[in-house]
Amino acid sequence: MLYILIFRAYDEIMTLIQIKIGTRGSPLALAQANQVRNLLIKNNPNMPEPVVKVIKTTGDSITDSPLADLGGKGLFTKEIEIELIEGKIDVAVHSMKDVESFLPKGLIIDCYLPREDPRDVLIGASSIESLPVGARVGTASLRRSAQLLSIRSDLKILLLRGNIGTRLEKLASGEVDATILALAGLKRLEKTEVIGTVLEPDVFLPSVGQGAIGVERRKSDLNIGKLLTSINHSETEKCITCERSMLAALDGTCRTPVGGLATLKGDKINLEGMLVWPDGTGIERLARVGDKKDAHSLGHSVGNELRKLIGPDFFKSLL
Repeated sequence: MLYILIFRAYDEIMTLIQIKIGTRGSPLALAQANQVRNLLIKNNPNMPEPVVKVIKTTGDSITDSPLADLGGKGLFTKEIEIELIEGKIDVAVHSMKDVESFLPKGLIIDCYLPREDPRDVLIGASSIESLPVGARVGTASLRRSAQLLSIRSDLKILLLRGNIGTRLEKLASGEVDATILALAGLKRLEKTEVIGTVLEPDVFLPSVGQGAIGVERRKSDLNIGKLLTSINHSETEKCITCERSMLAALDGTCRTPVGGLATLKGDKINLEGMLVWPDGTGIERLARVGDKKDAHSLGHSVGNELRKLIGPDFFKSLL
């Protein structure tokens, strides 16, 4: 009887609340926020339709400097998380590759949408090897530039920030000879006509969390937490938990050229992690398999092993 009353009370509360979803204003961010909104509507037909609130972040405002010089990838989440903490929004939608290793006190991400293809795409050439000597490759990612240089030390890396449309325009105008983008973003924006060469993870390991959408909430907001369970994808949750545990063990920031990808097969989870010297002169990769129930501990273990393999001088060089 008590359980029936609790669930009835929850249902009554959720039929009165209009959820406010916070997001950045880029076309991709809006597409992701609306994906969350549509899933909530589909799985909770009796609740008022959620509204999407655009919040401008520092990372969106300043596009002519590397993120590392501005304060890190938290610049894409800080203002949104402040509004979440202050109760101005109920949830925040993030690309998980843009979320720092440690969340602000009182916030949690325990809801993930099914992961899109996590691989990177080279646009402007049929392969990294086919790029002309000294070709200009535009990217804002230290991981991408380090991996490129580890394969082709002659390449010239140019800073290329902005949303996907802006980067493609700069490529078309000849400011750069090639660029690398996330396949997931191109698919979500239905820009598959511009997809060039997909880079396989054994050659080019993607960023931790790439292709995954996470929904952040206040830990204390249990009603929102229960609501989000209706759209959570448990397999993605396991993989991102594993990857982010590795990232935390590495103290990974936007100054750390780190890649990671976890995949599930049955009850097993495979994690491959990578650290690359920023100039591409050294690289360490490590793969381990464990039980999916131990996703967090597997990530932590791989992170610690990578730290030992790369050596202390690597981390000193990033300071």
